[in-house]
Amino acid sequence: MPGAAAAPAARSGRLRESRMRARAWLGWTILAVALVAWPLFNDNRFILTMGTLVAFSAIGASSLNLIIRTGHVSLAHAAFMGVAAYACVLVQMRLGLSFAMGLVIGCLASGLLALILGPIMLRLTGKYFVLVTFLVGEIIRMVFVEWGSLTGGSNGIQGVPSIHPIFDSPIAFYYLALGAAAVCVGIALRILSSEIGRAIDSVREAERVAQCSGVPVIQLKVTIFVIACMLVGVQGALQAHFLKFVDPTAFNIDVSLNLVVMNVIGGMHHLVGPLLGSVFIVSLPELLRGYVELQRVIFGVILIVVMAALPAGMVGALAWARRIIAESFAAKKR
Repeated sequence: MPGAAAAPAARSGRLRESRMRARAWLGWTILAVALVAWPLFNDNRFILTMGTLVAFSAIGASSLNLIIRTGHVSLAHAAFMGVAAYACVLVQMRLGLSFAMGLVIGCLASGLLALILGPIMLRLTGKYFVLVTFLVGEIIRMVFVEWGSLTGGSNGIQGVPSIHPIFDSPIAFYYLALGAAAVCVGIALRILSSEIGRAIDSVREAERVAQCSGVPVIQLKVTIFVIACMLVGVQGALQAHFLKFVDPTAFNIDVSLNLVVMNVIGGMHHLVGPLLGSVFIVSLPELLRGYVELQRVIFGVILIVVMAALPAGMVGALAWARRIIAESFAAKKR
């Protein structure tokens, strides 16, 4: 009986899926405990600073991953981060508002700009979208440089006020950055694991087919673009307060390219990818700090080798290794 034969197979599939979900939750739980617990045993200031910078990068890379999943690569992501950073700092220093209000206003400013530019830019595809976002990013950066009366010009804004005396210690700011990263990555994960995420994947794989199936492609892309730019605004605001300084060089094309590389190295089609890429890109230059003259050369060679050897990113390499191990265990059981 075909129905009777299909029932055990369906049950087996559901059981396998539930096991994979339980394994994923266990992995995320272990990772969360490790990230929260390690500063309690090692309060080295340098390592805490590195952990804070990794948390910042995780926010930016995971938010950019939302845009990449729609089939676009944005080189203006750092510029939108800068809009939020400057807006947050300015309303605090000039209007005397709290950090919480500054963060909200900064993210709204970044999202509003994305809402204005998104419907125009997102009608472009491929290299044309990349070029336009590069130009938009440079225009925004030049506004930061030229509008000296507001942004401080090339000198930037110094003496950014503290968020709160509680967060003046490196450990406290690390936990703040970790919490912000968890919230932002959680929002991205919730979007990608929902019906909206499946619509995003369908748009990336076959935009015309998705549109014919009733998916509002432009509205979906603009919505995701706005959400991503608001999320990266969180990184900009926190980073400005962490460094106590904000200037245009912190939001140039190099920063956007780094966020793209984090996604490529980690794996663009899974949210874990940009998180792994963040750890790799932030920590690698520090590990090469002893080779001052050759640091950039070695860094570039390692990036090329990793990208050539792992075309699917670190996530793809981990999946391949897990599959090989599973097959070897299955062969031994036989």
